[in-house]
Amino acid sequence: MSTAVAFQNRGLTHTQLQQAINYIHTHLDRELSLEQIAAVIHISPTYFASLFKHTTGISPHQYVIRQRVKWAKAMLVKTDLAIADIALQVGFSSQSHLNQQFKRFTGMTPKQVR
Repeated sequence: MSTAVAFQNRGLTHTQLQQAINYIHTHLDRELSLEQIAAVIHISPTYFASLFKHTTGISPHQYVIRQRVKWAKAMLVKTDLAIADIALQVGFSSQSHLNQQFKRFTGMTPKQVR
């Protein structure tokens, strides 16, 4: 096996993963691109996406969506904010996008959780 192939099969280091996750959590409320996240650990966006998925089992995009849903769920329980406001605060473009992703990951609508 060549060194290049062996290198491609490994995932992110613990430090790289932590740096990427910290960046994601710090900027969860805004639009996040692969370019921005990959730049934090100084690798190409495509390579980052591949290594992230290899390391975590899910794509960076899916990780971001899951974290936003988790955050929205906590806000639904702890605040009286309108669902539309929560959607925007946690980084979704609209309430309908939140509703769609929320139901996909939790099996319930935001209204049902509240």
